[in-house]
Amino acid sequence: MDIYHVFSHVAKEIDKLRDGQVSHLANGGAQSFDEYRHVCGVIRGLTHAESIIKDLVQKMETSDD
Repeated sequence: MDIYHVFSHVAKEIDKLRDGQVSHLANGGAQSFDEYRHVCGVIRGLTHAESIIKDLVQKMETSDD
């Protein structure tokens, strides 16, 4: 398995985790404001991690040219 497939798999897993957290909030799952803030932070962190991975893959692709 090459590194691009690994990064792609990780990005997909991060996306699934983020979607789960978004669904949790959308369905009224947060029982308190503290929980809401926590879940928003998790979503923000997962989005940031995915962005870092995508940027890295893009840099790797352009450096191969």
